[in-house]
Formats: sequence, C-alpha cells, structure tokens
Amino acid sequence: MAEMSKVEIITRQSKLEELKQALNDIGITGMTVTNVLGYGTQKGQKNKYRGVEYSVDLLPKIKVEMVVCEIPVQEVIDTALKVLRTGHIGDGKIFVSPVSRVVKVRTGEEDLDALK
Repeated sequence: MAEMSKVEIITRQSKLEELKQALNDIGITGMTVTNVLGYGTQKGQKNKYRGVEYSVDLLPKIKVEMVVCEIPVQEVIDTALKVLRTGHIGDGKIFVSPVSRVVKVRTGEEDLDALK
C-alpha cells in the first residue's frame, strides 16, 4: 500500500478558487475547506473606524485539508506554492503529516479504497 499523507494548507481566502482549480488539475478530487482565524509573523493588522485606530489580532484565513496517496505529496506542495506564493507576509503555511488509517463510514472500506 502506498503511503498516505494529510496535507493542510492555510492561506488567504482570496486564493481559494485558484488553489482548488490547480489541485483539481493534478487529480485531487476531494478536500475539506474551513474558514479559520489566525496570525503568524504579521501579528494581525491595524484598522481605522471613524477615525479611531483598532487592532485586529486574528485574521480570516482558509484551511484546505486533503489526504493524498496516489498523487505525490511533493506535487501537491509544488502546485500550492505556485498558486499561493506572492512573496509577502500572509502567504500561509503547508503542513504534511502521515496518516496511518482511513475508514469510509458509509461502506467500511479502509485506506486507499476509502479515499476513492
């Protein structure tokens, strides 16, 4: 059995459609997308409302998660980097972790069969 990996991508909301299309083009057929809040290096941002400055500590981002097995993880990473990299703070992060088991609830299929 091929190794299964979970890829989590956290990035700007504005990049979602472009990222989904690029991942679909390389054969990623399923993903979970979640709206999340967070900050990293940028530590939030300062805004003004009616002349009063206020701080937004947690910025809206999206988190895209997928488990890959047949498509090489490096291809997923390279595709995401090509779409997401602007060279500015806030481009995001990609996390990769091993997956030891997958079970499809509806059928009881496991591992690679459960991913189809």
